[in-house]
Amino acid sequence: MTPELDIYGIYVPTIGVLALACFFASALARRLLAMAGFYRLVWHRPLFDAALYFCLLGAAALILNRIPL
Repeated sequence: MTPELDIYGIYVPTIGVLALACFFASALARRLLAMAGFYRLVWHRPLFDAALYFCLLGAAALILNRIPL
């Protein structure tokens, strides 16, 4: 993983771009889980949502770095 991305002359940390992309992926996943009724099985929804975000972010970082699971 490169430490910085050059976006039209502005250097942005790669983890920042990755975190933003995972935020939108997490928002989509939360919406799909809510429509499926999954949250009836979850004890603490905000804690589950935070864990979902960090799991997505960790998986994306592993994939981007090509680290074998």
